[in-house]
Amino acid sequence: MAQAAKGRTPSRVGQKPQRHPSGTWHRLSKSVADTDRLGRRIGRSLQGGEIVALYGELGSGKTALVRGLAAGLGAPPQAVSSPTFVLIHEYHGRLRLAHADLYRLDSATELPHIGLSDYDDGRTVTAIEWAEKAGDELPADRLEIHLRHRSPNVREIAFIPRGAQARSLLARVRIQRLSGRTAGQRRQAS
Repeated sequence: MAQAAKGRTPSRVGQKPQRHPSGTWHRLSKSVADTDRLGRRIGRSLQGGEIVALYGELGSGKTALVRGLAAGLGAPPQAVSSPTFVLIHEYHGRLRLAHADLYRLDSATELPHIGLSDYDDGRTVTAIEWAEKAGDELPADRLEIHLRHRSPNVREIAFIPRGAQARSLLARVRIQRLSGRTAGQRRQAS
């Protein structure tokens, strides 16, 4: 992947790059399988209590990323679907995963009424699709994942950590080796 200037999201011709905070990580996904693998990598790195806020238009790969995240947690990936009609699905692996889809919310004022705060127990991982609909109601410490179409099959993915827990999660994701194990899991195995 061509690297963008530090702190910038790669732009299309004629557009100015968007500035993001230091610590932003950019990846390209060339297929649904790539997006799934990236989600699995994130899932293996989760320790519990993290908030993953997903941004992107329809078809950008948000649910595919959550499917991989669930698999990385040991939950059955085939059970993951977009919870558009029920708003929140729950999956169980080594950690509980609450998967919310805010697409149908008319305003952020509805958020307290859907039960998302019930998962704020320090152990449950919460993945929120259409996180932009939550406005200022999202927890301050969250890993934002922005997915954009670059072509019919290629997605540009920007990871923006907001807070100490999110920075720690992103650091674990970035250092994870292709073996599929985190550094902590490798130490435990030795």
